[in-house]
Amino acid sequence: MAEPLLVLQGVAKTFGGVQAVKNLSFQLHAGEILGLIGPNGSGKSTSVNLISGTLPVTSGTIHFRGAPVNGLGISQRVPLGLARTFQTTTLFPEFSVVEHVLTACHSAFNASPLSSILRFAAARQEEHAQRQKALELAEFVGLGELSHAPVASLSSAQQRLLMIATALASDPKLILLDEPAAGMVAIERKALSQLIFNIRARGVAVLVIEHHMGLIMEVCERIVVLNFGEKIAEGSPEAIRTNPAVIDAYLGSQH
Repeated sequence: MAEPLLVLQGVAKTFGGVQAVKNLSFQLHAGEILGLIGPNGSGKSTSVNLISGTLPVTSGTIHFRGAPVNGLGISQRVPLGLARTFQTTTLFPEFSVVEHVLTACHSAFNASPLSSILRFAAARQEEHAQRQKALELAEFVGLGELSHAPVASLSSAQQRLLMIATALASDPKLILLDEPAAGMVAIERKALSQLIFNIRARGVAVLVIEHHMGLIMEVCERIVVLNFGEKIAEGSPEAIRTNPAVIDAYLGSQH
């Protein structure tokens, strides 16, 4: 089997006297859709922040594409091919959809700032190519007809799709989707499921952190389950669905 795309080995995160993540280890391979689930307070969001570089690890190691990234912040991990979305929609409401996607294209620009300012031919060609890329990504996530609409006019579900398009604009090898289905109705979640499969078809691995179990069970090949900061289970959706430790964590031992 090829070398894993992402490897967490013994990762821990402590805030003062509180250990939010304890000895977390798992792998994710290229082209895989992996789910990360757990009850509220289980350490999911902290784990995503550690993987993305938003937070530093207290101990343990994170390898991405075969290299350690512990000492790298989020701005240094994005050029390596790691992108993420957030639970809350943090967007620029005054931008149009295509302008918003373009904000994440800077990591792919080759032209120097000076050549862009002076409008050299190569810079103009690159700007045109990036704008076409942004339009394609808007279409890809289902916002093609709203490419020139202001971000402020989008619904909550559409704003989540815009976050995904913006993350994809950095040409990631792995995208972390943090609660992508939050606030979506059934038909929107169904479209999101297909979008996740389509992202994988573009050659991008996906780590989905989600409360909605139907979505997780539908799209993920493997699932990692956290509880109180520790991994309590890992396996296929079928194995996770019947795992006593998982049932206990979600429903309580009386069930």
